Amino acid sequence: MLQTILLVVMILISVALTGMILLQRSEGGALGMGGGPSGFMTARGAGNLLTVTTWWLAVAFFICAIGLTIVGNISRSNQSIVDRDAVGALAAPAGGSAATPADPAAAPAPAQPTGPSLDDFLSSAPTAQPAPAQPAPAE
Repeated sequence: MLQTILLVVMILISVALTGMILLQRSEGGALGMGGGPSGFMTARGAGNLLTVTTWWLAVAFFICAIGLTIVGNISRSNQSIVDRDAVGALAAPAGGSAATPADPAAAPAPAQPTGPSLDDFLSSAPTAQPAPAQPAPAE
């Protein structure tokens, strides 16, 4: 619920920030736009108001982004997705029921890894053979 509210607030801040940036006069004039003062306010007063409003909206945008990150990560646990899948595969019974079997011998065997393991690598690596002893040179 809080995440939805923060997301809506962030969208509103984004739209307002976009509008504030577009209302400001172009300083560089790269596209030939910008130019003379408008009748809305004096050039100096409009610049100050728009600049201050843009700063406040930018600060609110970043605070909202950090808040969304924190709220989004609260519901997540400290496990990675890989760990959760591995534990879920081992913990879920084969029959699909949540009950644990009464006989431990009847429990399904743990899943075997699908890829090669470190033991496979070590067993296939060539072993270092000692160098043959060479006779000492005769002097």
